[in-house]
Amino acid sequence: MVKTKTLASVAALSALLAACSGGSDSSEPEKTAEAAAPAAAPAAAPAAAPAPAPADAGPPAATDVTTLDGTTFASFTGNAAAGKLVFAQCRTCHVTDAGVNKTGPSLNGIIGRTAGSVPGFNYSPANKGSGIVFTKEKLFQYLEKPQRVIPKTKMIFAGIPDAQKRADVIAYLETPS
Repeated sequence: MVKTKTLASVAALSALLAACSGGSDSSEPEKTAEAAAPAAAPAAAPAAAPAPAPADAGPPAATDVTTLDGTTFASFTGNAAAGKLVFAQCRTCHVTDAGVNKTGPSLNGIIGRTAGSVPGFNYSPANKGSGIVFTKEKLFQYLEKPQRVIPKTKMIFAGIPDAQKRADVIAYLETPS
């Protein structure tokens, strides 16, 4: 019985640490849109990816959706079921139920919503004054590294470096169930 409790405690602690670190698993191969897409006829010359933004360039403009890794939301197809699994690390602070705020605000209806606008949640001045509207593209950028997009936000989450996982979470947030 003691061994079972000890193992359960270790598993819970491991899950918590994974959530705080963004949950990346270096043993999992990186999924890209190209790897997930079936082979197709050759297309026209591929569009050049935007250059990654310098890490110390300051926050991007409210309408700028450039990511640090140079990926774009349009390059990925999100999977809501996979996104629900990734969202597990977000549940420590957020829920998708309307009108329910935890440590963080409800993420119900996040897509298309202005940052800092959930009634009843005490946002940081940085979040309220950011001027950001969370389009899918802006959310894709924000989830990569929240402190880069809204410096001095109260959100202490480091971000989700895996672009496919960000696209998956966005697909889940569109229609959480």
